[in-house]
Amino acid sequence: MKILRMRAHRRTTLFIVALAAMAGTALAQSKGKKAPAKAPAKAPAKTPAPAPAPAKGDDGEIEIDPNEPKKPAAGSAAGSGTGEVNPDEIDMGEPEKPGDLTSDLSTTGPGGAVKTTALKKTPLSWQDIVVVIRKPFLKVRRVELLPFVGTTMNDNMIRHYTIGGELAYYLTDVLAVGVEGMYYAHSFREPFDLVARQARRLPTINEYNWSAALDFHYVPVYGKFAILDHSLVTWEAFFTAGIGAGQSQVVPRDTHFPGFTNLLVMPNVGASMRFFLSKWLTVSLGIRDYVFFDHFEPKGRSDTMYTTAADAKDHADGSLINNVMFQIGVSFWLPKSFEYTTFR
Repeated sequence: MKILRMRAHRRTTLFIVALAAMAGTALAQSKGKKAPAKAPAKAPAKTPAPAPAPAKGDDGEIEIDPNEPKKPAAGSAAGSGTGEVNPDEIDMGEPEKPGDLTSDLSTTGPGGAVKTTALKKTPLSWQDIVVVIRKPFLKVRRVELLPFVGTTMNDNMIRHYTIGGELAYYLTDVLAVGVEGMYYAHSFREPFDLVARQARRLPTINEYNWSAALDFHYVPVYGKFAILDHSLVTWEAFFTAGIGAGQSQVVPRDTHFPGFTNLLVMPNVGASMRFFLSKWLTVSLGIRDYVFFDHFEPKGRSDTMYTTAADAKDHADGSLINNVMFQIGVSFWLPKSFEYTTFR
């Protein structure tokens, strides 16, 4: 920016006085005699003498000289060497530097800049809408009354059939505690007679009379499937573990010898599936393994050895048994209805 400097002088006044003097001289000459009429010759242009510098404090016009070298701004002592301020100059201020957006953003810190992202629009379709329906059945704080029937799966000599029931209370929708009881009936299978005829000796077997257990149920899997793309069936899978007791009875090889019974400690584990038919009716099926240590009729029992039941029991042979059973039943739930509760 050019510095504007104000000068007060009387150049204009002197110029007006000179013009008045020249006009007066020409008028006096024209009155004395007439000059011959000749074309006036052009006088060479004279460079006017420089006007004297005006004194400080004189009144006059303001002159802006663009060719004059810059002087230090008013109020600054640069270039003067004395530190004095020139009173004849007016400081118009320093020119503003052009701004730099990158440097300004860098000085504002990481929180100054606002990140913007382009808005992406995606078309919607019915496939983008995911609907999660409520469970059609709740078990929490409800009682399950389950009558069931079952049969053994891993004994090829004797088959047991059971009829029993279970009463369970669901503490949550996935955890329950219950009690069960079963009564057994048996029938001999074909290998039992074949071994007797070929070996001329009856196999050593036991039959089961009853059992009872305290069970715990846990439901980790829940789902549904479609039948012929027409209707949905809701189901769940659950695991069972329990501890109980039971009774077995020795089947004597010779019927004129008395048999004896055994009291068994019977832990059990199993897995089952449940299908929901209504709010109070379900169908369950599963496999349970009842593990226990059983005692059998001693070998070599005859008219001279182990003739009594107590003597035979004291010398009985023991073996670990896995009684695997398949069970199916229909559950009735109390109360018959339930209500959903949601958080607000």
